Amino acid sequence: MALNKRELFLKRRLRVRNKIKATSHGRLRLSVHRSSKNISVQLIDDVKGITIAAASSLEKDLGVVGKNNLEASAKVGAAIAERAKKAGVEECYFDRGGFLFHGKIKALADAAREGGLKF
Repeated sequence: MALNKRELFLKRRLRVRNKIKATSHGRLRLSVHRSSKNISVQLIDDVKGITIAAASSLEKDLGVVGKNNLEASAKVGAAIAERAKKAGVEECYFDRGGFLFHGKIKALADAAREGGLKF
């Protein structure tokens, strides 16, 4: 059964998200979304159904509006780590969605780790 690119992405996303939800035990989830032009990340509390903190390359104060490269990913990762610290969050699960853990996603995760978040 040949699956197209989108179906493989959705299958990967469901597999990752279900594993996280099964083992989360109330921990927050750091969810990443990457498009062709931007990257965004949110810290989500699945128990309450609310977003604790968010960061995106669309924010003008980060200085990377309209860019989707490793530098922008690193700045977004550092910003979410700083905002999570302000909200009192130390630990979370990294939800890469259906995106592979390399390149921009890895740069974001590394910057968030350097900022003090623990995955």
